[in-house]
Amino acid sequence: MNAEDIELLKEFTAEQIEKLDAIIAKHRGKPGGLIPVLEEAQVALEYLPVSVQKKVANGLNLPFSRVYGVVTFYSFFTMKPRGRHTVRVCLGTACYVRGGKALAEALRKEFGIKEGETTPDRRFTFESVRCLGACGLGPVVVVDEDVHGRMKPSKLKDVLSQYN
Repeated sequence: MNAEDIELLKEFTAEQIEKLDAIIAKHRGKPGGLIPVLEEAQVALEYLPVSVQKKVANGLNLPFSRVYGVVTFYSFFTMKPRGRHTVRVCLGTACYVRGGKALAEALRKEFGIKEGETTPDRRFTFESVRCLGACGLGPVVVVDEDVHGRMKPSKLKDVLSQYN
């Protein structure tokens, strides 16, 4: 086991590191292999911290700056652990004036996280969006793919209790 793997063991299991090694090996030497490696690695590991990016760079014989540049360019990739569920609060004009800001504040207070953060138990990641295209239902909260319209802060806890 090399120093790179020892660093990875702080965040991931030996089995996850083996999966990462297999993903890298599968794409090694193939033109255009970086993005498929990163996509598969994120599915397997759930996020791509710098330690994983360094292993990918070394494994594909690429400069770390190239791997880091791809990870930070594409919004699909994340360097932080994400929750099992993504909670999006609409703060577009229609939702905002109907109480979207109060929903966002209730979420912050209930779970102790700010926008862009994940709960310590990795159950929820909180995001705000500018418009979800459901203005007539405002204010709107979307959990994963489920749209919850005409939300009120008092209903938020009950709705989120449905997601484990």
